[in-house]
Parts: sequence; structure tokens; C-alpha cells
Amino acid sequence: MDLDKHDSADPGRRQPQNPVAPADPAGAVRASDADRDRTADILREALAEGRLDAEEHAERIDAVYRAKTVGELEPIVRDLPAGRSPRREPAFHTDGPEAAAGPSENLVAVFSSSTRKGRWRVGARTRAFSLFGNIEIDLTEAMFGQRLSVINAISIFGNVEVRVPENISLRGSGTGVFGNFEVVTLEAADPEAPVVVVNGCSVFGNVEAKPKRGKRVADLHDRLRKHLGH
Repeated sequence: MDLDKHDSADPGRRQPQNPVAPADPAGAVRASDADRDRTADILREALAEGRLDAEEHAERIDAVYRAKTVGELEPIVRDLPAGRSPRREPAFHTDGPEAAAGPSENLVAVFSSSTRKGRWRVGARTRAFSLFGNIEIDLTEAMFGQRLSVINAISIFGNVEVRVPENISLRGSGTGVFGNFEVVTLEAADPEAPVVVVNGCSVFGNVEAKPKRGKRVADLHDRLRKHLGH
């Protein structure tokens, strides 16, 4: 008996099939603040390199902060060289091993002004977006509930000013495109003092972060320990 022919003619014999790989569900994952910030950072670099103009950048930034899932973020930067999955890109230059975590606060000024000052609790992340507007962030009387606070500032034909007390650490990096981006680096004498990092970009505008002369947060170490629950 020809076994090969018999097997091939047997209608009940099942031929091996390649398993079908399940669809990657990563795109359906809800986007975090860190995912949005990483995507915004890619757009900032593209704007600085001239790959996007100011109008395109503003439109995409708006889409970034409206996105609900990671899958909605990926097409926004897919045509850019750095447009890999936003989960793999560093969000901020923190100059240290610590990363900001926790809730974020958004300050937006479009043909208007927005101010945050006085006695308020600084969040781990603050996003400031100014389009033909003015944003003032005054941390001189603020309460720091964590050691590292990151401010991501974007100014397009606008102005973003950050003021900090003289006894904290201030760091940052950014890009000015026909505009000004300036962070006055400050290192606190107290190694456990809060650290404020200002990143972002300015297009035909101004982003400025510096200490406010004569303003100091008293009992800095004790206040920080109290807010951290130690």
C-alpha cells in the first residue's frame, strides 16, 4: 500500500497549520502622563531641527494631550526620525537617578495669561503651554511634597517665566528657535533640598527660569520631611 498517497487522500487527516499570532494589544493601553511627555519631547526636537513648523508643532502638541491611548500617540510622531514607541524614550533630563512621579498640573495660555503663585503645593509634573500668551509660575512660597519637580514649558510667540527660591536646586535644558530659552542653574547647599527641572522649547517666544533674589524657603529640610510623611 502506498502510504504517502493514502495519507494525502485521507479527508480526515489534518494538515499542520502555522499558529496565528495574537494582535499586539499594546496600542490599546491607556496613555500615562509620562507617555504624553515623551511624545511631546520628540516633537520638541523635530521643531528645533526644522522638521516641523510652529503651526504643525502646535497642532500635534494639542493632539498629544488629547490622546487617551498609546496607540493614539504613535501616529503623531510616526513620520519623525525619533518616532519610536513613546514608552521607550526618556521624558526629561533630570540630571539624577530620581524620576518625577505623581499627578501633573496643566497651565495653558492662548491669547491670555495664567499665573500660579502664592501658597500652593507643587506637583511632580507641571506642563506649561503658551501660545501668544503669558504664564507665570512662582515657586517662592510653594510647598514641595516631593524632592523632584519637573516643569515642561513650551512657548510659541508667548512667554513662560519660572521663579524659584534661592535655596533649592534649579536645572534644565531646552531649545530656542528664533526665541529665548534660559535656565539659570542653581545648586542648593542642602543636599536634600528640592530640585526643580525646567525643560522645553521656545519658538519666537521666551522661556526663562531663575531664582528670585531674596526669596528663600525657610526650614526647607523639615518641611520636606513633613510633606513626605517622615
